[in-house]
Amino acid sequence: MYTLMIVDDEPAVLEGMSRLLDWKGLGFDQVRMAKSFFEAVSYVVDWKPDICLVDVCIGNEYGYELINRLKEMGIRSNYIMMSGYDEFAYACEALRCGALDYLLKPIDGGKLLKRVQQVIVEKLHGTVQDEIHKEEDPILKRPYGELSPLVRKIVMIVGVEYGRRISLKSIADRFKMNPTYLGQIFIRETNMKFSEYLMAYRMNVARCRILNTEDKISAVAEEVGYSNMNYFYQHFHSCYGIAPLKMRMGETEEE
Repeated sequence: MYTLMIVDDEPAVLEGMSRLLDWKGLGFDQVRMAKSFFEAVSYVVDWKPDICLVDVCIGNEYGYELINRLKEMGIRSNYIMMSGYDEFAYACEALRCGALDYLLKPIDGGKLLKRVQQVIVEKLHGTVQDEIHKEEDPILKRPYGELSPLVRKIVMIVGVEYGRRISLKSIADRFKMNPTYLGQIFIRETNMKFSEYLMAYRMNVARCRILNTEDKISAVAEEVGYSNMNYFYQHFHSCYGIAPLKMRMGETEEE
């Protein structure tokens, strides 16, 4: 079983975060909340939680200062930063001090769930519950429970970080493995190259955003990791045989 601490100076946010996910179902038998910098330090020192959800601003102090203070004290945890500020400098500081992610409020429960699942598997060396194992990978069309632990970790990383600059090499570095060997394992089990899986996953997310939101196509492209719109259009068309805007307008294919 795991332990969780939520740090935020707004009581309503603390209450909301404590109810956002089925923490008990995920294996967290204890969830504590801290409303101040001092309270957070005291709890972490005494309790050493497995995961800490930390607001970027705690009163007049910053969440990344809390993480740095705890690191100086020799205390380690898995930190996920939360913020109502879409500010690049805050995100950089959060990631620089060792936070695993920087999530914007209001927190997307799906994104938080994927990140927590990844921490459980990759950092805490645990497993996710049976119900999650039965869920099907959207690209491989196979239940996650049928995948080997290593490949399951890889697809979980993609599911959380598809919008960032990730590669087979960067993932291999995390596992301290040779990227060529890791790529061979991935191909053998999935019949896909990692680069093909990553592109397909990104395009699947883009398709869902295009069909279910009114976000600009450029914003969707950026969300799934494309700064070059030409590449985005090329990859989208190669996957679905139609331009993103035409798909949104209800057309099914291009002549």
